[in-house]
Amino acid sequence: MTTPGQAGRSGVRVDVHGTGAASIDTGLPVLDSLLERLAEYARFDVTLEVEPDIAETEVSEAGSALGRALAEPLRSEGARGYGFGVMTSAEALTNVVLEVSDAPLVVSNVDLTQARIGGLGTDVARRFLERLADGAGLTVHVRLLNGTDSQHVLEAIFKALGVALAQACSKGAESG
Repeated sequence: MTTPGQAGRSGVRVDVHGTGAASIDTGLPVLDSLLERLAEYARFDVTLEVEPDIAETEVSEAGSALGRALAEPLRSEGARGYGFGVMTSAEALTNVVLEVSDAPLVVSNVDLTQARIGGLGTDVARRFLERLADGAGLTVHVRLLNGTDSQHVLEAIFKALGVALAQACSKGAESG
């Protein structure tokens, strides 16, 4: 299923039955790389473009646009609507569990507010996940089980998020 989305300053296309191909341009190379990982591990074909703005706005817009594009496939007939992923990146190990919800929420024990990733002085993961959850209508739990390197922690989170989203969009009988 291909879901087009146009929202203000972004354009997004998602095929949840893809191969993991991604064309991402958020204006933030670190976020582009993380979203490419998400697409790869979800096996979603994703095209996402965000008009340049201040970094925090770009992160928010990318999360919102992707969330809105995933809202329909997550709720399509037969879709599981929930999923989980446990992934690693070097020393980092994370667990992401999510489900479709009428009360979007992100619960996380990860605090990267002091990290300077790609020059950003913000918790990129939290901001992105909150906007994704709002746009898609998801409850998302993120647990960092191990890891201290901020880049590895982020990569593990986005890989696990991709796996969880793929399960949630898959047909119940196929994923059992």
